[in-house]
Amino acid sequence: MTISYTAQQDVTRAIHPGVRLRQLLTQGTPAKIMGAHDGLSARIAADAGFDALWASGLCMSSVLGVRDSDEASWTDLLAVASRIVEATPLPVLVDGDTGYGNFNTARRFARQAERLGAAGICLEDKVFPKMNSFVGNNHKLAPVSEFCGKLRACRESLRDPSFVVVARTEALIAGLEISEALQRAEAYRQAGADAIFIHSRKSTVDEIADFVREWDDRLPVVICPTTYYRTPQQTYEEMGIGGVIWANQSMRAAVAAMREACRLMYAHGPTAVEETIASLAEVFELLAYDQLAKDEERYQL
Repeated sequence: MTISYTAQQDVTRAIHPGVRLRQLLTQGTPAKIMGAHDGLSARIAADAGFDALWASGLCMSSVLGVRDSDEASWTDLLAVASRIVEATPLPVLVDGDTGYGNFNTARRFARQAERLGAAGICLEDKVFPKMNSFVGNNHKLAPVSEFCGKLRACRESLRDPSFVVVARTEALIAGLEISEALQRAEAYRQAGADAIFIHSRKSTVDEIADFVREWDDRLPVVICPTTYYRTPQQTYEEMGIGGVIWANQSMRAAVAAMREACRLMYAHGPTAVEETIASLAEVFELLAYDQLAKDEERYQL
């Protein structure tokens, strides 16, 4: 079913995006949050029925042709994020990496994300420049006090109190104990975070489950099951998870599909792929070309 980007935008955008995201993270069932890397992937995710979007640093960097190690500037990434926000009525949580420096760069990032209409940002407690969490083992964490300062600076600089600030701890990625992740999460809660993103690259959900049990619902918990994707969805609801981010699958699917299409077309020409790729009619429907035709009749007298 294709979304009507006239009626639904009016209804959904009547609710402030930060308010909507907060509602989703506290509704009692895990919000389904899909990673997006441009306006088209955002519309496809909305069309599939996802509750919210994650403007993924990895995916936005990838479509810019650079690595997820702060090679793209935060202005580069916010330019992409603005297209994601504009494309659908869904609330968008923007990946802010480490805040791109100190408290000042972090709060400037937060203010700019707020201005472009995002529902919130997520900052992670690694040092700048960071490396993607699934690459290598050298993941150094920032001092707790320094990261708390970034969170406070962001919260105090924002105009809209409903704008969501998510604190992401990489303690488990860095190989530290769950007790360290819990201590950091509590400090971040006291510094003004609205939700905690606990990250893991284990193949099972076990250490996430241990964290959530000890955390005891002090704030909504957000997870990203990139490596423990075999976990049944019902498990997350039983755990009391606030939001599940499918952070990079859409980008990875696009890479696989484009590679195969290019390979086949190079070898055999366009007839080799025409029956398996989206028709132009599907693209036009997704981007509401019919609405443009109706608007021309209305406005172009």
